[in-house]
Amino acid sequence: MTSDKRTALVVGGSGLVGKAVISELIASEKYTEVITLTRKPLDFTHPKLSSIIFNFDHPDASVVCGDDIFCCLGTTMKKAGSKEAFYRVDYTYPIEIAQLGHQNGAKRFAIVTAMGADSGSMFYYNRVKGDVEATLKKIGFDALLIFRPSLLVGDRGETRIGEQIGEGLSKILRPLIPIKYRSIEARKVAKAMVTITASNVKGTLIYESDVMQEF
Repeated sequence: MTSDKRTALVVGGSGLVGKAVISELIASEKYTEVITLTRKPLDFTHPKLSSIIFNFDHPDASVVCGDDIFCCLGTTMKKAGSKEAFYRVDYTYPIEIAQLGHQNGAKRFAIVTAMGADSGSMFYYNRVKGDVEATLKKIGFDALLIFRPSLLVGDRGETRIGEQIGEGLSKILRPLIPIKYRSIEARKVAKAMVTITASNVKGTLIYESDVMQEF
């Protein structure tokens, strides 16, 4: 692909941010093709979109190809069922995709982690997010773009009681909460990811939630 017409590869495309990223990519003139790797078929189609059923535990390296990779993989401890399963989804899969993509010529890698990501955190969730960021920095992409949103809001298509309560409190207290810590719509995160990745930025760049609120 030429530098002004790119192929995007999306992993985690069935999730809240992933779906929004796909929508942004489809609408973008920068991308002529959008490929998504999923465990099961998506519930929507588009001429620019190709969906590949992918086994993350036994990855087919040949299909991990694209100029720009958007990693929106992520789960919760409750949904994963164990620390080991959580680690596999939030660390192992993103790193394997990044390594294979880089080997296949990908130039840019954009990933959603979380506010508070820190390898030295006392909290397991934040520690894993910090670990994945640290390992990605060693791979060698022209641009590694890390997005750290606060509480994500949007239609997940599933019920998460804790997050619903958090969203409700966030709306009530919003005027009192500094912008960096306010809940953020998934579509804003997606727009920030696609807009910034499609630009000519280079190096490792980290975007906190307050920056993404501007999109």
